[in-house]
Amino acid sequence: MKSHIDLNNLPKHVAVIMDGNGRWAKKQGARRIFGHRNAIEAVRQTTEASAELGIKHLTLYAFSTENWNRPKAEVKGLMELLVSTIKKETSTLTENNVRLTSIGDTSSLPKSCQKELEESMELTKKNTGLNLILALSYSGRWEILNAVKHLLKDVKNEAIGLEHINYDTFSDYLCTKNVPDPELLIRTSGEMRISNFLLWQIAYTELYITDILWPDFRKEHLYEAIVAYQKRERRFGKVI
Repeated sequence: MKSHIDLNNLPKHVAVIMDGNGRWAKKQGARRIFGHRNAIEAVRQTTEASAELGIKHLTLYAFSTENWNRPKAEVKGLMELLVSTIKKETSTLTENNVRLTSIGDTSSLPKSCQKELEESMELTKKNTGLNLILALSYSGRWEILNAVKHLLKDVKNEAIGLEHINYDTFSDYLCTKNVPDPELLIRTSGEMRISNFLLWQIAYTELYITDILWPDFRKEHLYEAIVAYQKRERRFGKVI
């Protein structure tokens, strides 16, 4: 499938809703955290494949603001897994010229997570290849509300006038400032939902839904999504 990809027509930004870890674990007769642990390989392969192809930005929906409502044991396990994974993978990211960044309310993460995340982002900040964006304690509604609050503050302080507010200036207040909107959004597990992800940014994003559960997602599945994307005609509301 990789050979069918047109390298001159790659999406600059691919976003992924990584869904199905719990169902995958249930099929194995194991706890949900078992699914999360086995999802690391899917993250690794998707990141490697994106970097190899030359995709500029890859955003992975790792932990939503709603996920804090999950059982405490699962959240604790997820946070511990996040810390250990970031620690282990940082050297590999650098070897592959991948820069790690994040979006979301990361101040709400445990201190240990914040520390590992900040250290990894600092160590990889000069890498010039793929920009791997982890969406952590993130939701689209939170992001938009947060942007409105900061925008209103600047209007109040006369740092910006109402007449200067447009799509572009509003986008500058989002977490994804300086990152192009995703052209392709992949969701695993077959669910037909956006799940509060990048609500502003995906206005004209191509959606690709696969029944594959996230722990089973591999490079070939990413290639299939990109080939499907390249077969579509993107109109952006226009008649072509």
